[in-house]
Amino acid sequence: MTAINTYFNKTTSAAPLAVFRICFGLMMLFSIIRFWANGWIKSLYIDPSYFFSYYGFEFVKPLGNYTYLLFAICAVSALFVALGFLYRYASLSLFVSFTYIELMDKSTYLNHYYFISLVCFLLVFLPANCYFSLDANRKPKYASKLIPQWSIDSLKLMMAILYFYAGLAKLNSDWLMHALPLKIWLPARNDMPIIGPIFNYNSTAYLFSWLGCLYDLSIPFLLWNKTTRPFAYATVIIFHALTALLFPIGMFPHIMMVAALVFFSPNFHSRILSFISKWVRFEPNAVAENSLAKNPSFVKPLFILFFIVQLLLPFRHLAYPGELFWTEEGYRFSWRVMLIEKAGSIQFTVKDSNGNFEVVNPKDYLSPLQEKMMATQPDMILQFAHHLRNKYKELGYAQTSVYADSYVTLNGRLGKQFINPNTDLAKEEESFAHKDWIKPFTDEIAGL
Repeated sequence: MTAINTYFNKTTSAAPLAVFRICFGLMMLFSIIRFWANGWIKSLYIDPSYFFSYYGFEFVKPLGNYTYLLFAICAVSALFVALGFLYRYASLSLFVSFTYIELMDKSTYLNHYYFISLVCFLLVFLPANCYFSLDANRKPKYASKLIPQWSIDSLKLMMAILYFYAGLAKLNSDWLMHALPLKIWLPARNDMPIIGPIFNYNSTAYLFSWLGCLYDLSIPFLLWNKTTRPFAYATVIIFHALTALLFPIGMFPHIMMVAALVFFSPNFHSRILSFISKWVRFEPNAVAENSLAKNPSFVKPLFILFFIVQLLLPFRHLAYPGELFWTEEGYRFSWRVMLIEKAGSIQFTVKDSNGNFEVVNPKDYLSPLQEKMMATQPDMILQFAHHLRNKYKELGYAQTSVYADSYVTLNGRLGKQFINPNTDLAKEEESFAHKDWIKPFTDEIAGL
């Protein structure tokens, strides 16, 4: 307890948190502008006639054309966070608006969106506006040059969890022993100038698989260590620049390259702030060297609970039978980044007690992205079956039944039947329980 109390009483410069706030806010602003400019708001959140909600968050509904307003609020909030202006309101608004966007449709789920939501949540409670911010200049009595050490360490720990758990997830036979799915993905990029031809070799896929696993497992510790930090950060740049070139994963590589700066020393961040100050001609108010920003007493217990959940949640798949990559029960929110190549085909048959029936092709109801994601994920298949049940009841079908004829291929294996075709999905209810109507996976993928 003495060691714990000593740690929680440690202080450090507020400069790293100020730099993180500025960089994170600007990256978020740029991401939202990019999303808007590419027309993805309309194609993903307005055009579809049906959306896949998350279990327990069914109250999060699409907003139609008001989605543009939601994105505008998110963009303004990101800018205010970067500036440190009305920071508490802006950080809360950024967390709520961004998370709402991500909860509107399950088919758009990405690990890095989840990561951003979690970081936004942490920033709500951290004193990121106490230094080099408009708030600190407007209200000098709230300004400070020191913050609790754990405020910075919480961001480092969040990044460490992401990397380390992504590495643990790669400790499986498909990734290490068969170089899958990189053996499938890399040859598709053989048209790249200069380096493209090397992607045709299986040895390249194996090299990338093993190096990727070692990188994820080791990089948090290498960044945390002062001696290895410069080398480790150079590796971060190379790794994420390469992933940005090879795979369409949006802003994630750039966000991670910027976020990793939080591991550097306070002096390093002070030099960054000095450069920014000269470039934008911003002079922060003079603040006493020993001034300390304090968090409310409830924040430490809240953060401890938060990180306990983050450490345990990725292991919830152990409570389910069957192969995780096949059933995907416990797959989301567990930092399993780009581990599988999964494709499926599915059609539904809707029947009623009077002998009427109709074969339904999902593409008549869903966007291409929604159809692709739904075909391989049992909870989304169940949701869409319930949507068809309700729709056909409205059309006059009595005692509607819905059956799925589906086939899925996982990491290049031959396609196999995915859903029990004799299960009436209209009668199945969503829950956290195992879905026993998923057909067994007849192969084995050893690992965590």
